[in-house]
Amino acid sequence: MRHDEWDRRYADSEFLWTVEPNRFVVEELGDLPPGRALDLGCGEGRNAVWLAQQGWQITAVDFSPVGLAKARRLASARRVTVDWVLADLLRFEPPADAYQLVLVTYLHIQPEERAAVLLSARPALTPGGQILVVGHDLANLSEGVGGPQDPTLLYTPAIITAELPGLSVQRAVRVHRPVEVDGQTHHAIDTLVRASRT
Repeated sequence: MRHDEWDRRYADSEFLWTVEPNRFVVEELGDLPPGRALDLGCGEGRNAVWLAQQGWQITAVDFSPVGLAKARRLASARRVTVDWVLADLLRFEPPADAYQLVLVTYLHIQPEERAAVLLSARPALTPGGQILVVGHDLANLSEGVGGPQDPTLLYTPAIITAELPGLSVQRAVRVHRPVEVDGQTHHAIDTLVRASRT
């Protein structure tokens, strides 16, 4: 999707998704000591705002000005400071050796574009820094609910791991996330990969 398409999606509702952080972000990162973090493709800012609430100094990047405007409102309501950056991830070059954490959640773009974004994240990490990648899994098409229906945009643990060369993978799994649909609980299937720069 182009940024103007995302602008229209974000403009259609108060918040397109919940304002609460993704459950896997909380589970995986809640115990980390805060430092500097980079959220690539932050959307409406829910994960960036939560990290700021935990004491992280965070830079959050997205190409949708409408999404970032809503993210700023959320940060203001939660009384936290985030460095919001309007940029296309395919052209954004993060500084080297700058972040203890890079976060990429539900970035569903063409595979070669996603690989380029993930490749650019590696040098942005400090030694020992970690990257967390979460997104809709390919199995979600047949076994889960929601998410993109184009299989080329979906993740698997093996695909994402292969796109993080030179990093030490601590966790690469499929995870289930409860989703309410028409008053009933279903489960979406996501890929979760956590890796560090050694």
